[in-house]
Amino acid sequence: MKTTSTLFRRPLVAGLGLLLVSNLPVAQAQQRTPPAQPPAGSLQAATPSGPWTLQAAVDYALDHNLNVRQSRLSAQLADVTLLQSRAALWPTANLNGSQTWNYGTSINPLTNDFQSQTTRSNNFSANTQVTLFSGFQLRNTIKRNVLEYEASLGDIEKARNDLALNVASAFLQTLLAQELVRTNQARVNSTQQQVDRTQVLLKAGSVAESNLIDSRAQLATDQLNVITAQNQETLARLQLAQFMNLNEAATQTLQITTPPLPDPDELSLADVNASATYQIAQANQPDIKAADLRVQSAIRNVEVARGAYYPRLFFGAGVFTGYSSARNLTVIGSDSSARRTTFYVNDPNGGAIIPLSVTTYQRDVSVLPQRYWDQLDSNLGRSLQFNLQVPILNGLQARTNVQRSRIAVSQAELRAEQTRLVLRQTIEQAYADALAAQRQYTASKEQVESLTLAYRNSEIRFNNGLLNGTEFNIAKNNLTAAESSMIQAKYSFIFRRKVLDFYQGKPIEL
Repeated sequence: MKTTSTLFRRPLVAGLGLLLVSNLPVAQAQQRTPPAQPPAGSLQAATPSGPWTLQAAVDYALDHNLNVRQSRLSAQLADVTLLQSRAALWPTANLNGSQTWNYGTSINPLTNDFQSQTTRSNNFSANTQVTLFSGFQLRNTIKRNVLEYEASLGDIEKARNDLALNVASAFLQTLLAQELVRTNQARVNSTQQQVDRTQVLLKAGSVAESNLIDSRAQLATDQLNVITAQNQETLARLQLAQFMNLNEAATQTLQITTPPLPDPDELSLADVNASATYQIAQANQPDIKAADLRVQSAIRNVEVARGAYYPRLFFGAGVFTGYSSARNLTVIGSDSSARRTTFYVNDPNGGAIIPLSVTTYQRDVSVLPQRYWDQLDSNLGRSLQFNLQVPILNGLQARTNVQRSRIAVSQAELRAEQTRLVLRQTIEQAYADALAAQRQYTASKEQVESLTLAYRNSEIRFNNGLLNGTEFNIAKNNLTAAESSMIQAKYSFIFRRKVLDFYQGKPIEL
């Protein structure tokens, strides 16, 4: 007998979209700062005790799941990248300083003279540069990074929504496994009573011994089904705990509440239209918004690449000064000494030689090292510079970058189209699964009612010795299979119906 359900076994991720549970908080793409993540080491913080509701399980998972935290970090990285691109519009400014010792022959950095001595020199400079024009690359880069940051916020929302959906799926799987355990345990109790009753009838000679053997064989089968269902419950609870990132102790004691769930025949699919649901969903889903934003980002990146075709104009300014221990200052003293010198020159009129006396005055001259701060002041220099770069031929880098960017636009458009296709197919599949599950539940419910009457009739005949154990067990196993099929159809319909409610913009709660 098959008692396991395969409808919830695989984790449900982006394809099924967002699951909102009551007032489930989700990130908004319009916010400018990624949600704060819990501090490191908080994953194993105090875990709430007592039975978990679906809302509590989702809230706890959103605070502790590593995938959600990773998405937050990616958004923070995109925010830093955006900040850096905005800062690229600002001028650059740098201060430089150096101290050098020269030994032997060297060139004085201040006088450019060769010298052969040990000197100490200092060089100081300050410079700044600003981009006046760069083909609008800086501003287009900012616009592109804004779109990338908003898309990363959509990724956070999508990660939170996927996690909420997975938690809800595991929660319902656990509820299904628990109900299968209860159902199979009830069958074990019923079979045990049948074994006891058969033993009494056998002693009275009313039934054959083979009936008792068949009853005991059925009891063993029912007990095996209980163990199988318990194993399924353990695995479902483990999966739920893993999505919530619970520690080992909390996983061992994890218990969930059982909310009242309506039967599928109490709900209707008349208000659900797959096409209309898709139109609502594609306007609200964060993965659709993120895909569209990345298309716009790719288009903006083409403009960034095209900016390499244009000239670049920069303006820079700087100041420079320095000190050298080899630089001296010549000092002329105030005292002077007179010296009279007589020269003899020919008379220009052809006469005799004429004596000419010249008096010269000579002042004392001394060479002194120039003081540090005076030298910095006297060596101060300034500069202004305009730098124009005109691209002519650079190995076709600009052209190929533009071509790559255009191809990236086509790729982004295909990814956005693929995202919409997956969303539409998911909605259509959820609707088809819900309709099939509802029909299966209705048919299984009628089957259970019919097989219940047949089982009761078989039980009466078996107790009166009119039916052998094999035929009685067949009737019982048929009823067991029908009940299991009805339970699985019930949970499958509830989950698919709630997913469709979400895509219609309705709050989903159990």
